[in-house]
Amino acid sequence: MAAHRRKPRQRPQRGTALRRALTLALAGAATATTAATTGALDSTAQASPKVSPEQVRDQVDRLYQEAEVATERFNGVKERTKAAGEAYERLQDEAARRTGKLNDARRALGSYATAEYREGGLDPAVRLALSAEPDEYLADTALAERVGDRQAQAVEEVRRDAAELGRLRGRAADQRAGLVARQDELRRHKRTVTGKLEEARRLLARVTAEERARIMAPAAAPVPAPEPPAGGAEATGTRTGAVLAFARRAVGSPYVWGATGPNAFDCSGLTQAAYRAAGVSLPRTTYGQIDAGRRVGRDELRPGDLVFFYSGISHVGLYVGDGKMIHAPNPSSTVRLDPVDQMPFAGATRVI
Repeated sequence: MAAHRRKPRQRPQRGTALRRALTLALAGAATATTAATTGALDSTAQASPKVSPEQVRDQVDRLYQEAEVATERFNGVKERTKAAGEAYERLQDEAARRTGKLNDARRALGSYATAEYREGGLDPAVRLALSAEPDEYLADTALAERVGDRQAQAVEEVRRDAAELGRLRGRAADQRAGLVARQDELRRHKRTVTGKLEEARRLLARVTAEERARIMAPAAAPVPAPEPPAGGAEATGTRTGAVLAFARRAVGSPYVWGATGPNAFDCSGLTQAAYRAAGVSLPRTTYGQIDAGRRVGRDELRPGDLVFFYSGISHVGLYVGDGKMIHAPNPSSTVRLDPVDQMPFAGATRVI
């Protein structure tokens, strides 16, 4: 019987082999397609035009200027946010104080009401008739009337205090809403600044280290910070001398947006800190500092004057004489001495 069994059919094996071959062929085609696509993308990326160092420099300069505009707005909003927060805290403290006073007045009225309830059982005429000393009773009655008058006055004071407390809480709520709005604005300006700086960083990463150093080099070779002249302003201990001395010591400090020292600065933070060292208070922002003193022309500049740049008054430096200023240029540099004419001049102010 076994000899007459049919041999197994081979067709399924051939079909299996065919399917395997087809699968391998499709996989190979897919791999080839993926490789071709990847190669095409790579060739497209490689074919994208290379940005020249000059183009990078121009774009980075633009981004830094836009970031500085946003930084000054951030600084201004930060100051207003701080002031709004302090005002809100004062209103909260005043509301708490008035709440305590109102509660004390209400407790006093409660005592008056309890006493009146306990002692108000007899008609005054009956109490006069039963009194052993009518004169004393009449005197007590007059006193009670005066107490009643004071009680009515106390009620009116409670009403006034409650109304004032309501107004105070309303002002605190408005102040709180304004504070929240300023905090939101602060976050928006912060995102703008960090976005501009990150975009500049990505641009600089596209060029070589040598090209990057050349791009970020100052327009003119930096020179050492000037020494005070013998017998000059600093020798006499004037406030201008103190401002200049601080600025010279700050040369080499890093630029950090929003910083006011002592170890890092942005442009208006540096000038504010320098004047603070001389006992002079300056506004926090460039557009506030330009109005902090008397405007002077470019041909009138003298050491200690504030010099401003760009149409939006977004940059400030401290003039030190000989056509030069000390300033905090941008995040790719440190506080340094540069020519005043390396940026579009917008005005100058003499504070002291």
